[in-house]
Amino acid sequence: MPEETLFETERPLDRDAVADYLRTLADSLESGSDVTLRAGDQSVTLDPPQTVEFEVKAEREGPTDGDGELSIEVELEWPENASESESADGDLRIE
Repeated sequence: MPEETLFETERPLDRDAVADYLRTLADSLESGSDVTLRAGDQSVTLDPPQTVEFEVKAEREGPTDGDGELSIEVELEWPENASESESADGDLRIE
């Protein structure tokens, strides 16, 4: 299935700024509001349904015998024009 990028931005931020962005996203999700992403001349507004697929992934990229790059990826996914999705099995804890 082809993938279309609706919005993308990447830049260095300190941990406090990242936490602020994530907190704003969390507040929008909790209140049931639309989520608008905006940077420069790019903008997209999404309306996540009550239940979404939630993926958290920790990765290491790079050579096996040297320093690499570590990442934490967080993804919310849902069918376009969907009103509800099934809930996932298993408990996630973020500490």
